[in-house]
Amino acid sequence: TKLPSDPVLLLSYVNTQLRDFYTDLDDFCLSLQADKKELTKKLLSIGYSYNQVPINLLKCLPAFDA
Repeated sequence: TKLPSDPVLLLSYVNTQLRDFYTDLDDFCLSLQADKKELTKKLLSIGYSYNQVPINLLKCLPAFDA
């Protein structure tokens, strides 16, 4: 399966696949023979990172000083 090259479409696709079919990102990548490092790098480029519990992709919030 060819993954979407656009990071926003990739986010939507991966999030849906994780929710509906896979136990975690490793399972997803193994099943689709996807490079986990490249996938997470592309998602991070739009501010998202993988959070296993619950299984989803979360928007990275900018850090701020109190």
